[in-house]
Amino acid sequence: MTTATDAAVTIAVRCFMFPSWGLFPTCKNRIEDRVSRREGQGKRQVKMHRYRSGACHHGVMHILLVEDDIGIAEPLVEGLQRQGYDVTWVRTGREAIAEDPRDLVLLDLGLPDLDGEMVASRIREHSQVPIIVVTARSDEIDRVTLLDLGADDYLVKPFGFRELSARIRALMRRVSDRPAADQEIEVGRLAISNRTRTVLFDGEEVLLTPKEYDLLAFLASDPGAVLSRDEILRSVWDEHWWGSTKTLDVHIASLRRKLGDPDLIATIRGVGYRLTESPE
Repeated sequence: MTTATDAAVTIAVRCFMFPSWGLFPTCKNRIEDRVSRREGQGKRQVKMHRYRSGACHHGVMHILLVEDDIGIAEPLVEGLQRQGYDVTWVRTGREAIAEDPRDLVLLDLGLPDLDGEMVASRIREHSQVPIIVVTARSDEIDRVTLLDLGADDYLVKPFGFRELSARIRALMRRVSDRPAADQEIEVGRLAISNRTRTVLFDGEEVLLTPKEYDLLAFLASDPGAVLSRDEILRSVWDEHWWGSTKTLDVHIASLRRKLGDPDLIATIRGVGYRLTESPE
């Protein structure tokens, strides 16, 4: 027998999964109301502190969801499962750092114990797993900061489930095109290790931010070739990047300064940049 509460759950999940039915803040409120009624009536204790879907089968993508709000996490888990993903859900930053990052991390910034930016940075210290950050911050400086900390993409609230699915697919396509994790790249006086994410210039280690490293590694993947600004922004930042392209110029300037050789990265006016194969 279907109760009014069960019907509310179904409507809320559908609303979240199909943006044409509405965006998730409305659905979030519905689910929170439903959870409150259920707890108040004492019908069933809601225990969603940690959720793991069925066993991860070979070839099934596994997502680590870091979200403390049950009203957002429940429909996300159900929607991702419907898409065929295996999901592990944790509610705190400490749990996220301790957890095996799996194939992709979906990280909300508003966590109860640690700042989400710190969590992204800590995960990036030991893993190159793709990270999509969910944030209410829409200013360009906030997006740039998140990407510099190691996030691969971001979603600004409110968002629809179809957009999330599209971004997951696009990000995984970009990841599949990355060089092998153990690949070593040498270009003149420059040595780049994708395994350790370290850069040596004339034998000395150069300390870079995660995004500076990604940018340099992308340029070094095809030394001597001219890479357009659009191509660099799509591959290093975000396929859907709509912020200022000056972000790229700022990072190029920072790389030149840290490497100590402004001629290493050449500007091709009106086109983009080129990593010189034999810098003088």
